[in-house]
Amino acid sequence: MTLRIVFAGTPEFAQTALAAIDAAGFPVELVLTQPDRPAGRGMKLQASPVKRYALAHGMPVSQPPSLRRNGKYPEEAAAAIEQLRALAPDVMVVAAYGLILPQEVLDLPRYGCLNIHGSLLPRWRGAAPIHRAIESGDPETGITIMQMDAGLDTGAMILREAEPIGPEDTTAVLHDRMAALGGKLIVDALHQLARDGHLPCVAQPEAGVTYAEKIAKQEAVLDWHKPAEVLARQVRAFDPFPGALGTVHDTPIKLWRASAVAGKAGATPGTVLEVSADAIVVACGQGELRVTECQKPGGKRLPVREFLAGFALTPGDRFVTVGPAAA
Repeated sequence: MTLRIVFAGTPEFAQTALAAIDAAGFPVELVLTQPDRPAGRGMKLQASPVKRYALAHGMPVSQPPSLRRNGKYPEEAAAAIEQLRALAPDVMVVAAYGLILPQEVLDLPRYGCLNIHGSLLPRWRGAAPIHRAIESGDPETGITIMQMDAGLDTGAMILREAEPIGPEDTTAVLHDRMAALGGKLIVDALHQLARDGHLPCVAQPEAGVTYAEKIAKQEAVLDWHKPAEVLARQVRAFDPFPGALGTVHDTPIKLWRASAVAGKAGATPGTVLEVSADAIVVACGQGELRVTECQKPGGKRLPVREFLAGFALTPGDRFVTVGPAAA
C-alpha cells in the first residue's frame, strides 16, 4: 500500500525524521511547520530546519500560525484544516511541531497521527524530555512512537527503543542520537503500516508518569548549596540552552563543561578552591565541581586555560547564586 503522508514538525529533531522518511522512499504530500521567526543579531525572519529541508527537496509547505478554529487565527486555521481534508492523508507524522492539534485534525488521517516522542513513555511526557532525563540522572532514555490523542503525550505506544545516557552526554549530543533513532523508528512504523494496513499499539501504563516541563531561562542559575553531582548534571542538561550560570566578581559566567569530584567538607559553597590551567574547582553543598569550559559575557566558550587568560580567578574567590535559585 502506498501511504499518503503529511508531516508536521519544526526544529532539527523533526528535520532528521523528515529526512529519514524521504530517504526511505515515502512521498510526503504536505509539510506543516511553524511560521518563520526572527532570529540572530539582525532578527531577520528565518525558516525552520523542517521548512528548509522540505523546500530543498520539492515538498509543499504550509505554515499556519494555529490549527484551532476557536483560537487567535481562526481563518488561517480553517484554511489549513480544509487543505488537510482535501489531501485525505492516510497518516500524519508529528515531531516537535509546537502547535496543538485539535481533535478535528487528529481524526483527519485514515490511520491517525503518529508522534515521535523523545522519551520512554510514560516517563517524561511534555516539552523537554531530553533535558529532564539528563538533569534527573536517568541511566537511559529513548524514543516512543505513539498514536496521538487529545492528551499531553498520553496516546497508545506503537514502538519504543531505549538509548543509554553516557556520563558525559550533554543535551546537544544526546539530541542528535535521539533524532537519528526517532527517524529510524518512524520509518519502521511506516513500513509496517504500508505492509499490514494497521499498527498494533498498547496503552501507556498508569505507573511511572512524569512530566518534562519546558526549560526556563532562570533555571540556568546554579545553586552552589546543592551537591556537585546535581550541578554537573545541570551543566550537561542545559547545554546548549540555557547554559549553566554562576556569578563571580559581579560577572555572570556560563559553565559549559564540568564534572563532580569528591571534596572535603567545610568550605563555603561557591568558594573557588583551586585554579589551574586545566580546571577551576568550586566547593558545593556536597563534593566539588571541576569546571573545564567557561564563557564570559560577550565572549566565546573557551577551555579554562584560555578563559583564565582574560578573566582572573584565584582560590578564595566565590561564586554566588544570583537569581531565583537563591530563594
